[in-house]
Amino acid sequence: MTDKMVVLVTCSRAGEARRIARAVVEARLAACVNILPGAATSVYRWNGKVETAKERLLLIKTSKKKLAKLRAAVERLHSYDVPEFIALPVAAGSRAYMEWLEENL
Repeated sequence: MTDKMVVLVTCSRAGEARRIARAVVEARLAACVNILPGAATSVYRWNGKVETAKERLLLIKTSKKKLAKLRAAVERLHSYDVPEFIALPVAAGSRAYMEWLEENL
């Protein structure tokens, strides 16, 4: 078992995704952030209506102990009223990569 997490965050603009990614890595709240290429189509309910939007997906690699500060940073840097912040536990990973993550957090 590991204490590492992958956090999903969506952004409406590529520039915002890059800005958030750089800020959380520089602050050592994440060791790595992948910004998936191209826009995903999101369908969701907002203010009682079904909406559709193009969004960029960030995959943020972090640890459980960094989650609260990472969430606060994302909420502060994000343009959405309610930004997506979903943390998924990493069940297993290569020893070398898990060590690299820990060294860079």
